[in-house]
Amino acid sequence: MRALLLAALWLHLASSLLLMGAFFMLLLAGAPRASAARRWDQAVVAGSRVLVLLAIGSGIVWLLVRAALFESRAQAALDPRAVLRAVLDTWPGFVWLARHGVLLVLAAFLATRPDVGERRNWIAARAEALLLAALALALVSGSSHAAAITPGTLRAVAVDVAHLVGTGLWLGGLVALALLLRAAGRDDDAEARAYAVRAARRFSRAALLVMIVLMASGVMNAIAQVESIAGLAGTTHGRLLLAKLAVLVPILVLAAVNRTRILPALSGPDALRRLAAFVALEAVLALVLLGLAAAMTLTTPARHGEPVWPLPFRLSLDALLDVPAMRWRALLGSQLALAGVVAVLMSFLMRRRRAPVLAGALALVAVGAGIGLPPLVVDAYPTTYRRPLVTYHAASIASGMATYHEHCAACHGAAGAGDGTLADLRSPPASRRHAGELFWLVSHGTPARGMPAFGGRLAERRRWDVINFIRLLGAADASRTIGRRVEPDRAWLVAPDFTVAVGPMAPGALRDYRGRRMVLVVLYTLPGSRARMTELARSYDVLWIMGVEVIAVPRHASPEAIGELGSSPPVLFPVVTDGNADIVATYGMFAPGPHAELLVDRQGYIRAIWEGATGGMPQAAAVQAQVEKLNEEKSPPPFPDDHVH
Repeated sequence: MRALLLAALWLHLASSLLLMGAFFMLLLAGAPRASAARRWDQAVVAGSRVLVLLAIGSGIVWLLVRAALFESRAQAALDPRAVLRAVLDTWPGFVWLARHGVLLVLAAFLATRPDVGERRNWIAARAEALLLAALALALVSGSSHAAAITPGTLRAVAVDVAHLVGTGLWLGGLVALALLLRAAGRDDDAEARAYAVRAARRFSRAALLVMIVLMASGVMNAIAQVESIAGLAGTTHGRLLLAKLAVLVPILVLAAVNRTRILPALSGPDALRRLAAFVALEAVLALVLLGLAAAMTLTTPARHGEPVWPLPFRLSLDALLDVPAMRWRALLGSQLALAGVVAVLMSFLMRRRRAPVLAGALALVAVGAGIGLPPLVVDAYPTTYRRPLVTYHAASIASGMATYHEHCAACHGAAGAGDGTLADLRSPPASRRHAGELFWLVSHGTPARGMPAFGGRLAERRRWDVINFIRLLGAADASRTIGRRVEPDRAWLVAPDFTVAVGPMAPGALRDYRGRRMVLVVLYTLPGSRARMTELARSYDVLWIMGVEVIAVPRHASPEAIGELGSSPPVLFPVVTDGNADIVATYGMFAPGPHAELLVDRQGYIRAIWEGATGGMPQAAAVQAQVEKLNEEKSPPPFPDDHVH
């Protein structure tokens, strides 16, 4: 069923693109005078009538198959009610209706066969057909992957429209041009050959601009839909994009040969036929490329996919932090490679000795890569870029802590310090590994080092919980560099999320405050913290005005936690009454004392930590001074991902 959907989509796109490009090429070539040129004009228009019917027919087949997939039953393709639901109850169906309405108008216009004897009538008729074909093609973007991008939907759709329209101008123009060159090459009419040569040169200039638009919009689409090297190499969508690029290379080579070698030397029918053959080959490759693009539309965009990394290694600058002696090698290699790239660009500007200079430049790039890349190589696994199943949440961390102490502490040490028989989990390189790499190692083990596999012993969620705890071990160890004062514009320690459950109220979460308020997380113990809690209650109004919420978490859970704080002064900030143990276990790793306060900025990063006896806590004015520093930051960092990486 999906193969039929792909075939229908490819035929629909191909006919729509050829339809638009045909009329673009007619207008670019100009009103014909020679008999061979007029026959070509008539043949292109006649072919356009067939193309518009193919576009409509393949679009109908696409809709029927889509309805069957939408209903999850093949019979739905022939069920009028199911088809109507697919059209009227889905956004792609609504876009389909609009697009095919435009195609029907175009079909009716072409069927009327307007009088084009006068030049202005000819131009008006061809231009109207071009505009209708372009509108029908542009509407394809309305239900494409670009339409699902948020925020920035309008920009993404505009880029996709530019890419589609550019493809139509190029691909459809290629086919029409090949037909013109072939017809002129067979005719002895010198005027027809001159017309074809002029059209080819005009198309060459226009195609250069169109290709620039295609390349730019293609890069923007790739950035939006793929986002990462892992998505490019590790997903079906990304690999189809790589295949598109592989097909694009010979197309660009053919275009360059046509533009620089064949087109300037056009003279006589043989040259026209040779150019026609090259243009036809370029068009065939473009149709193959279109098939790959159609397949991409039926796959999940790489940014939403689960990448499976295909290589046993990856490149990481973090490797230089672990082996500082290798920095000079990476620096030398990068400079050699950069010099080689500059030399490659310069070779294209040279008229003499281009080949040896280009060969030397490429050799320099290769030598630079050979010197500079090996120090950046680290081990990788199929799950290296896998997105964690669970978020970086206190409940997951607490669960992972229990599992770790049951299965892992004997070898890695209770605190993950490597004081058992296996590696220190708090320090590099373990602390710099991607979560997906840790997942692979936990699941499959490292028999050579004596670590067993837990894939068959622990459920997937429990393995991710352990990884969240391992991440916390490294974060807690690194948090010792965070002091009692905020360091401006240095946000790096992600605050684990947790559930804020206060009495009978609907529970919230720490992440709910992102972008709105800073949070002062207070871990307290009564009666020792009573004086400090009273001070916070009195200064709460000022903190609130400054953009701070206080969330109090008693180290010893109690449903009466709010009442135990007393009513004078009244405690107006949230006091967690459920789930305390998970929060205390998690945040206690950053500050293990009986009383601790952690200042979390609006983006979700821990920026200051106060711990110890309540007598060592800062005065309210000192806390407010640190809050003011955060309020003065001009360039806040992006929100952290809810999953560890």
